[in-house]
This record gives sequence, C-alpha cells and structure tokens, in this order.
Amino acid sequence: MSGDPQEQLESDAAALIAHGIRRVHVLAWRDLDDDEAGGSEVHADECERRWAEAGLDVLHRTSAAIGRPAEAERNGYRVIRRGSRYSVFPRTVGAELTRRMGRYDALVEVMNGVPFFSPVWCRRPRMLFLHHVHGPMWDQMLPGPLAAAGRALETRIVPPIYRRGLAATPSDATRDELIEIGFRPELVTAIPNGTDPRFSPGGPKTAHPSVVAVARLAPVKRFGLLIDSVAAARDRVPELRLTIVGDGPERDALRAQVARLGATEWVEFAGSIDHDELVDIYRRSWIVASASLAEGWGLSLTEAAGCGTPAVATDIRGHRSSVVDGETGVLASERDLGVAIARVLLDHDLRLRLATAAEARVRTMTWDATAAGVLGVLRRASRA
Repeated sequence: MSGDPQEQLESDAAALIAHGIRRVHVLAWRDLDDDEAGGSEVHADECERRWAEAGLDVLHRTSAAIGRPAEAERNGYRVIRRGSRYSVFPRTVGAELTRRMGRYDALVEVMNGVPFFSPVWCRRPRMLFLHHVHGPMWDQMLPGPLAAAGRALETRIVPPIYRRGLAATPSDATRDELIEIGFRPELVTAIPNGTDPRFSPGGPKTAHPSVVAVARLAPVKRFGLLIDSVAAARDRVPELRLTIVGDGPERDALRAQVARLGATEWVEFAGSIDHDELVDIYRRSWIVASASLAEGWGLSLTEAAGCGTPAVATDIRGHRSSVVDGETGVLASERDLGVAIARVLLDHDLRLRLATAAEARVRTMTWDATAAGVLGVLRRASRA
C-alpha cells in the first residue's frame, strides 16, 4: 500500500473501475449547500470531489434545499435534491429501486440518525458512513415518545440490519460506541476527518483574551451553557470576550440570554461568515471552545488547531478524538468548563504549548487521507 494518500486514492479508484465499479451513489439526508449544512456535509463533499477527480462517476442524493435547484453539478459530481427531511428516505429508496437516478455500481450510505436501510434492498457493493451515535441528542431533537423511538431505531433496529456490512466513522470513540450497540469490530473502521490547509497560523492574537465558538446554533451544541461558562470565566478574566459564529434555530433565545446577562458588550454574534473571515477569527482568537452534548468529530476544534488556536471543550466522545486532553487542548465536564477556559486563558505558557501541539497534530490530518480511507473501505466491500 502506498504511503501517499493521493496515490492510494488513485490506486483504489483505478482498481474499482477495473472491477466494473465506476458509478457511485452517495445517499445523505442533507447537502453542503443546505442552510443547515454542517460537518457531515463538509465531509461528504471533501470525499466526493476527490473521488470524482480520481475518475469515478459520483452522484449525491439528498433532500431539497431552500433556494437550490433540484439537480446541480458541484466539484465534479452530480447532486439530486428531492423530498423533505422525512420523505427523502422513502423517495430515495424508490428512485434507486426503479433506477430513476440511473444505474449505480456501488453505494455509500451516510446515516444521520435515520437510515435508508440499504442492506435490505441494495445488492451492489455498499458501505455505511456514520458520524456519531445520537444518544442524548434524541431528547433535544424530539419530544419524549418520539425521542425514545429514535433511540430504539438507532441502537436496536439498525445494528442487526447493518452489522454484517462494512462501516466507517471519523473517530475511535464513535467506533467503540458502534461496537457497544452491536456492530462487529472487524467491520468498522475509524478514519479521522481532514483539515483544509487554508486553516493555518497567521497574524497577531487579539489584545484582550478571546474565545471563539463555531457551530450551528442548535440545542445539541449547548451555546447557552457555553455563554454561562464564559460568564463564569470572566470572574477571573474580566477582559474576556466571546465570538459566536453560525446561525440556527437557537439564535433568538441565545440573544435573549445574552441580554439578560447584560453581556452584549462582550458577546458578539458573527452569524454565517465566509471561509476567509472564519480563518481570520480562528487565527486571532486565544482559544476555541465547544460545550456540545454529542459530536462525531469536533470539526471546528481541528480547524482552529490548524490556525494555532487550542481548544477547551466538553469531555465527550467526539471531542476526545479531536482534542488530546492536556496535549492539544483541555477537556472538562460541563460543570468545570468555565474554570478550564479561565485556566488556559491565564496561563500563557500552557496555551502556547497546547497551540503548538494542536497545529502539529492537525498537519497530519488531510482530506486526501480521509477520502482515500473511505474509498478503501468501499474497495473492500467490492471484493466481498
């Protein structure tokens, strides 16, 4: 096997094509151009554009996105957007069974809580990519009975159906969780997410202590907890300021919380920004923070690390893969998050050491390696 990810990717793509596998369909419930797109959609795009460059004919099937056409071309692959967040599942299965989207030679299913049940109807080489097990997230997304049904679907119904097929996930922590709910260890591969090289150090840090948090403003991200934690840290770091990047359903509630705290002078809502602005904010912030309840991978934490900015985040499985506690950042319980933020901000030598190690670690994580790793799993599926 080649040690160069690009060479490995091209080799696997050539082997698949030689085996009669050129057309790859990717099923996912959301698309990169969706207003609610996040890390999962970035991951899919980074992989699919590289597969297309390597010679594969890639189609991304997803739900409709506001203001976007039903069909489009992006980065060398086709995108088909039809159906709502819920109807996309039966509509996609029906379209694949009737070949309305054309013939395919292999299938990649990206599962975000609700499955397409590809093992039931797909008789081509296939694999599953699952970013994380939702667990406690169900209670934040759905009311009681429906949350219980979601958990049962994910932990009791999905594993027996998918456990005989190959699966991949971004982190060892999520791999362990999948094994706990019934997936077979030898069939699940952990493939770390990449980080775009444009996330790199540059320019000075802010004159005042600064924290940035980047994510969709959704309940699972617990921005309310983060604001409270930063407010607590300000008891020891009075000049501290927080910048929140992103938009979402919690925006108005979070703004109201900031107003109640009298924090409008030190909390900034930057909204949705372009990549150049994001890189600039990462570079000048002292730390990046996350109070998330559950993650498959803390993408903003590794992006900031590439810019020389260490992380302070909640001690959850997904963050444990993005951050090496005490080496590239600090992980803390939700109760101690404010204390950890203050400690890192007040200790210049600690912060510098964490930043240096975080950047060095991220330089080894590339999207070429991620795309090659996932395609390698699909090649294994083709052999089976």
